[in-house]
Order: sequence, then C-alpha cells, then structure tokens
Amino acid sequence: MRYLPLTDEDRQKMLAMIGVASVDDLFIDVPKAARLTRPLDLPDHTGEMEVGRAISALAAQNMDAGAVPSFLGAGLYRHFVPATVDYLIQRGEFLTAYTPYQPEISQGTLQTLFEFQTQVALLTGMAVANASMYDGASATAEAVLMARRITRRSRAVLSGGLHPHYRDVVRTLAIGVDIANLPPKMEGGEAICAFLDADTACVVVQNPDFFGNIRDLKEISAACKAAGALLIVVVTEALSLGAIQSPGEMGADIVAAEGQSFGNGLNFGGPTVGLLATQDRFVRQMPGRLCGQTVDVDGRRGWVLTLSTREQHIRREKATSNICTNSGLCALAFAIHVALLGEEGLRRLAAINHEKAVALASKLADLPGVELVTSAFFNEFTIRLPSSAVAIVDDLVAKRVLAGVPLSRLYPDAPEFANALLVAVTEMAEESDMDALVEGLRGVLA
Repeated sequence: MRYLPLTDEDRQKMLAMIGVASVDDLFIDVPKAARLTRPLDLPDHTGEMEVGRAISALAAQNMDAGAVPSFLGAGLYRHFVPATVDYLIQRGEFLTAYTPYQPEISQGTLQTLFEFQTQVALLTGMAVANASMYDGASATAEAVLMARRITRRSRAVLSGGLHPHYRDVVRTLAIGVDIANLPPKMEGGEAICAFLDADTACVVVQNPDFFGNIRDLKEISAACKAAGALLIVVVTEALSLGAIQSPGEMGADIVAAEGQSFGNGLNFGGPTVGLLATQDRFVRQMPGRLCGQTVDVDGRRGWVLTLSTREQHIRREKATSNICTNSGLCALAFAIHVALLGEEGLRRLAAINHEKAVALASKLADLPGVELVTSAFFNEFTIRLPSSAVAIVDDLVAKRVLAGVPLSRLYPDAPEFANALLVAVTEMAEESDMDALVEGLRGVLA
C-alpha cells in the first residue's frame, strides 16, 4: 500500500500553481544553516516485536509517577480513577473519533453532555455551563475574550497567582486584549483591586492560587462590580470544589477550570478537559456548545444542542469562538467519575486530600531549614528549602521519590523562587510515600 498520496507530477502542478520552481523555494526564508541537507538519522525498518521492545526500552528511561512516591501537581493531579470509568467510556456507543450531536441518533451523547454541564454548574456554583473546552488554560483565554465581548472593554488584569502556563495561553489566544500581568507572590495577599480602572474588562484570579493559597474572593468581586468589570475565577484542581466555597458563592461572573482530576489520568500532560460556567445573563456570549433538555411532540423528554455559537454553525462575524471540537470522551469520563462519587463521596475525597496535605506539610515544616510558605491550602502548598530546589529534587529522584515541582522551572528569571518547591498531595499518597519524602529530604539536607 502506498502511504504517500502525491506523485512527482502532483508536486510539480502544485508548485506551478503557487508560482515557485522547487520545494526549496518554499523554504527560502529559512536560513541555510538551519536546513537539514541529509536524511534523518533513523534506523532501518524492522519487525513489530523489535519496534515494541525498542519503544519499551525508551519508555523505561522515564520515572513513572504511578510507580514511585509522587508529589507532582502544578495543574495536573494524580487521582484514583475507578475502573468503571474506563469500562464505560470504551463502550462502542461512546468511543468514536467524532462527537455526534444529531438529536435523532445521539440522545446518549447529548444526555451525557447535559449531565456534564449540570455537574459543572453545581460544582462551580454557577447558573450555566457549556461542554466544549479543550482544557483549563484555553478555557481561561476564552473567558477573557468573553468578558471583553460583554463589557466592550479591552483590558484584562491577571493575578500573579495564576498558573504561568495559563498566562502564556491567554497571551497567545486573547488577541487584541491588553493584558496586565501582576507579579507572582508566593505568600498570597495580592492587592489586585488596586489595578482596576475604567477600561478593565475582567480580573482573572485562580483559587486556590498557583502556590496553593486559598483566597476569599468576595472583596475582589465587589470591587469588580463597582468598577463595571467581570471577575473570572480559575480553578486548576477541580476536586477543591468539594471542600471550599464555590466561585459562584464568592461572586464570580465566569469560572474557567481544569477537570482532569475527575476521570482522567495524567496522560503525559493531555488531553484533559476544560470547564467553563457563567451567569444566566451571559449565556449568549459563551463559546462552544451547550446542550439543553426538551420534550418532543409526544411529550417525551429528550436532549438537543441548544446553543452553538461557533463559526462552523453561524455566520463568522457572529461567532463567539472557533472551537472546532471538544474533549468529549474526557468530559464523559469526568461525568462518570463525578456521578460515581456523588455529593457525599466528593466531599469525603476532598477531605482526605486536605487531611493528607496538612499532615505532610506539618512533617516537612518540622525539618531543619524547611519553611512552609502557604498558610491556608487545599491539597497543594509551597515550601522554601535551604538551597536550590532543583538540585534537591534531582537528589530525591535518585532515591526514587518525585518530591514536587521546583518553582524556578516556571519562573526561571526570578531568583526568589530558586529554593521554592510546590508539593501536591492526593488520596494516592500512602503514609509510606509521605515518609519516603520526609526521610529522603532529611537525608539530602543533612
């Protein structure tokens, strides 16, 4: 079977059509020194078994977060995913390369999306949620663009406690928005209200923030309302919504969140599932899709795609986004996991996470030279070490312990973060895992 669909004749026709003589002419803007003038250094073809062994050997060079004590977080969290989740999402009715929306044949898909939206609205304390976000970071950028459309203002103030990767995504996707980045502050207590002005469309605050601090957002919400701006609350650890006051209860106008903690593994960083919820009055400015419940001519309950303001469905100039697909299977996994937990299970799981984090933070703070920076947290906190966090983490990796994320990797140009370490604790951390970290760190610091 031929896998290259183009013949030399096809290529010549295309080159002639665009007015260049050769393929090299297409890359004329790339400096010659940067061009590869030899074949790729790849081994010759081989059998499937041999390829499998080679790939397995390469994969074995990684340290699997599930095979050693791991305290990695910073936006993605290792939680237990019940086997039921994988079993159900792999049923033929759901496992498809495309998310079907036709109500005549897709009632199951539409119902799960409707239930997903309902769960997200309840978790965030908001009136309405959609079902079309790629991940938390791009959902945050969509929220900023949505705030600009609603307020017709052009400035967005981003808290210093916002995940730095989320900041980068907002800066990339929110084209035309004047972004004001506040400096990061590990201890929290940021005076963000002072940066509001008459051109501010929104203030974006993460809770708990990137360093683990839990914030009371009511004062910020009141200040935003007084200034005519919207409050966007970002949540990177959705499980925290089972323990702390929801963004809606604290006066959020839009909530953008990452739902990976429910039903989805780390997946080498993706795919994940973005959440976006808002107040009723802003529903027509939501990006993506929204499924609704209705009745047919016989009065039977059914589900339909109620609102879809992306440019594939309506006139381009009227579209609120160009989201081309959604994380449908990840959203289904989220919905199944949340349904399995139920309200009581969610609160209990959140409590377990918090209790374990408090216990580990206390043990680490007792070590000589270690300072607990975050005073009020959920399941993630920052500690300050007596020397380079990167070097200490590397030493602990040699002891087969993944101690956390050195903050200097996220803020390489800020010397105050050189010794700071972000530690996440979930229900997956056994007592022996926490002891391994404490004793390992004690040994490294001795």
